[in-house]
Amino acid sequence: MELVDLTTTPAEALPLTAFKAHLRLGSGFADDSLQDDLLAGYLRATLAAIEARTGKVLFERVLQWRLSRWAEAGHQPLPVAPVTAITSVALRNAEGGVSEVAVALYGLERDTHRPRLFAKGATLPAITHDGEAVVSMTAGFGPSWDDIPADLQQAVLLLAAHYYEHRSETNGAVRAMPFGVVSLLESYRNIRVLGARS
Repeated sequence: MELVDLTTTPAEALPLTAFKAHLRLGSGFADDSLQDDLLAGYLRATLAAIEARTGKVLFERVLQWRLSRWAEAGHQPLPVAPVTAITSVALRNAEGGVSEVAVALYGLERDTHRPRLFAKGATLPAITHDGEAVVSMTAGFGPSWDDIPADLQQAVLLLAAHYYEHRSETNGAVRAMPFGVVSLLESYRNIRVLGARS
């Protein structure tokens, strides 16, 4: 299985102003934007770390997921949330031939933690031996910073500040997420319990 970003978060969507305010950086000076690239780098690293820990896509992006078999004949849990649209499903055979699956044959079941692709008939289209399914989807809370829930915004700012403030350390302390960040992320983690659906 492979999940690939087909789009990236544009630089103008990153909360640079909010991050500078959080860091209490001075403003009104000629060199206000001197650290913008550095700060943007910490924000992008933070977004990636939080998305990896929670399985939640923060800024809206288009993703492509490739898999060699369905989890169940009639449905397939998706690897991230929230998913707002399935833009296409295609089947690729071992020889590289690709066939699009008709939109009428599948749908999206939205869920905060575990959205699913489901068959509108009895089963999802069969994936051939040594073939794969390619699912393209739009995922994320929205295209702007204001679309992201407030507690996740706070986690982003806290973790990015942690990276920024420990940027010169070489002892590995920066790798651990601060307790406050972990607490904010806890409710967004996808916890699997015995008997929960796939």
